[in-house]
Amino acid sequence: MDEFQLIERYFVRADEDDGVITGIGDDGAVLRPNPSLDLVTVVDTLVEGVHFPAGFDAADIAYRAVAVNLSDIAAMGARPRWMTLALTLSKADEAWLDAFATGLFEAASEHDVALVGGDTTSGEKIVVSVQITGEVGRDAAILRSGASPGDTIYLTGTVGDAAAALELMSAGQSDDYLQNRFRRPSARVDYGRLLVGSASAAIDVSDGLFGDLGKLLAASNVGAELDLRQLPLSEALQANFDAESQRRFALSGGDDYELCFTSAGASLPDAGGLRVTAIGQVTSGRSLVCRDESGIVEYVDSGYLHFQ
Repeated sequence: MDEFQLIERYFVRADEDDGVITGIGDDGAVLRPNPSLDLVTVVDTLVEGVHFPAGFDAADIAYRAVAVNLSDIAAMGARPRWMTLALTLSKADEAWLDAFATGLFEAASEHDVALVGGDTTSGEKIVVSVQITGEVGRDAAILRSGASPGDTIYLTGTVGDAAAALELMSAGQSDDYLQNRFRRPSARVDYGRLLVGSASAAIDVSDGLFGDLGKLLAASNVGAELDLRQLPLSEALQANFDAESQRRFALSGGDDYELCFTSAGASLPDAGGLRVTAIGQVTSGRSLVCRDESGIVEYVDSGYLHFQ
């Protein structure tokens, strides 16, 4: 099975999106965006041994590759529309590819995202790059740079779960809930779209809450006070780890793909069953200060950094 047979067999689907004029099979996709909207484009790469362990389930690799991009789209309040895929494999294993395609289209179908092109190549490790293009109202995208002193800082869901799952895996242990939080992260696309007009700034938590919130604050030229007592933690995280580890995972653990956002409003859009927690306040300073019942807590973490 060569590259083109692989694409035809596993990744060609009938396009039901009326914005897709020409999809897979040509030199490029021809797309027709809505002229009244702005486009948002994001891309992420997952590398075997860096973002997921060797031997990781193919369907979960694909699902995560889509979800991490959907999370970036969500943080900007956009609706995802189209995606492209670049896939590097050491060999074209049919069972692996079938599972990978299943996970890819499962994640994409949750938000009606069409696969419109991409590339496959051979290499020593599995490398998956997904690019997603979405749409948002004209000049309505939620940026990192809009936070102001006095805004409240909010967080969706719970944090620390994915990093906790990886630590359990490395110790030969597991917890079903935590494992699923790493394998199948839930991109908060629907709530992100509701936040347009309510959130002053937003970022998705991919590299750790402390580091990612710091990026938002830097972009907005503000500081913040973070109340560590309000960090939303899952029951599974609390059941498997002591208080010190819980705080470490919550502040520094990546791969949760929750939304951290700021808002000056007294009320937020209805989140349905999604947990949304106020965790701090934006200040006029330039530093991120952590507090708990004992007072100021010294904490330093830049989040996950490649090449370091």
